[in-house]
Amino acid sequence: MTLNFPNGCRSYDSRRKLVRFWGYDSAMEISFLVEVSALYKLNPRMRDLEAGYLESFDVALDRIHEAARKVYSRGREGTYLLAAADF
Repeated sequence: MTLNFPNGCRSYDSRRKLVRFWGYDSAMEISFLVEVSALYKLNPRMRDLEAGYLESFDVALDRIHEAARKVYSRGREGTYLLAAADF
């Protein structure tokens, strides 16, 4: 399993209060979700607005990708949720 993140797109889901992004294992697209609480853990000074969530996501991108790889390596699921405990 080699998980890569060539697509830099991410989006905020205001209804679910999380940021969505995608990784790829070969040609297979994998969906990941990061809870806002996880972003607060990564950046306690984060602004409580969509722009703040996305900015915090971008600043912590390497740590988020590292956590995504760990969660993904545990087994295949449809979508992977990254919570504060994953950081």
